[in-house]
Amino acid sequence: MQVFKAEEEVEGGYDVTVDFIRAYSMVLVLLLHSSNEYYKCVMETPIDSEWSWWVATFYKSLSLPCVPLFVILSGSLLLQNSKVNEPIKLFFRKRFSRIVPAFIFWSFIYLAWAFFTSKAPITIENIFNGLMYSFFTGAYYHFWFIYMIIGLYMLTPILRVLVASNNQKILEYTLILWFINVSIFPLIEFITGYSLHDSLFVLCGFVGYYILGVYLRGVSPNRLMLYGLYAISLMSTIVGAWILTFYYPIEGYTYLFFDYLSMNVVVESTTLFIILSKLTSFKSRLSRVYPVIRLIGGNTLPIYFLHVIVMETIQRGYLGVKISITEINPLLGIPLVAATTILATLGIILILKRIPFIRNLIG
Repeated sequence: MQVFKAEEEVEGGYDVTVDFIRAYSMVLVLLLHSSNEYYKCVMETPIDSEWSWWVATFYKSLSLPCVPLFVILSGSLLLQNSKVNEPIKLFFRKRFSRIVPAFIFWSFIYLAWAFFTSKAPITIENIFNGLMYSFFTGAYYHFWFIYMIIGLYMLTPILRVLVASNNQKILEYTLILWFINVSIFPLIEFITGYSLHDSLFVLCGFVGYYILGVYLRGVSPNRLMLYGLYAISLMSTIVGAWILTFYYPIEGYTYLFFDYLSMNVVVESTTLFIILSKLTSFKSRLSRVYPVIRLIGGNTLPIYFLHVIVMETIQRGYLGVKISITEINPLLGIPLVAATTILATLGIILILKRIPFIRNLIG
């Protein structure tokens, strides 16, 4: 999985910034899933208060660029001009030799986990249905990312030719079409109640983020404008969610501003990627915590797969100790769950990597 690959994929040698972005994005994933506990159980527990909502929404809004950052970074590494002549077979062999075994391995693990948590009877029919569901839809909710990234892989040989043309106007035109389709039109539909036929635009999904990875290589915006846009987009996510939750609730649009493809998240993710990639003055400081950065950045694939089991174990108290925002103030509870999860997940992964057969399967 390119977004999870190590330094050999970085043009011109290894750059700690790449692992830093990977590690930062992975931490955001855990913070996002930790904050999601509020939205899953708010109607069932005493945490249903406006204060708790503000805290959970702040953490969630801060974390939403997690997946876009991964995709932008992947595009930045995979769509380089130097890779345009890479044979398609070689490209797919390099990508799938790691992701396919890991996908199969973790699908079986999460199928067993689903039986454990749901207490469903273990029958031939249930196992068969579970296997079919795991293959076609994904064994657990976070597996959607794997299908999405595989889809981008299949487009990569085509996109490489587009990028290799070095036609900046074509890239910009492609990104504009994508942005209009995924961000502008949904907003127009929300405001007016009317929507254009979905056959009009074919550029959709995360492909724009993928292309942004290579496009942003040549972008150097004013620092004040960059940080200003990031702050405005972050606040837009929070304020927009507040309006749709408390003052203008519309069925089907409650989480409009939490969508990865919403205008506010696109701007937030784009500006954050540029900010993180331009932190050259901090590289010497990063070297002090480089072992931690490389440990997380080099293991993001197994961390991504495993972390949900660890987080649910922690939040539900399966081991006798429960760390949950239903028990702890969300201001502290959300980052505490995320931190505990990543530490425990890393510990398990380091153990699994010492087992010869297993270490080749976990990613």
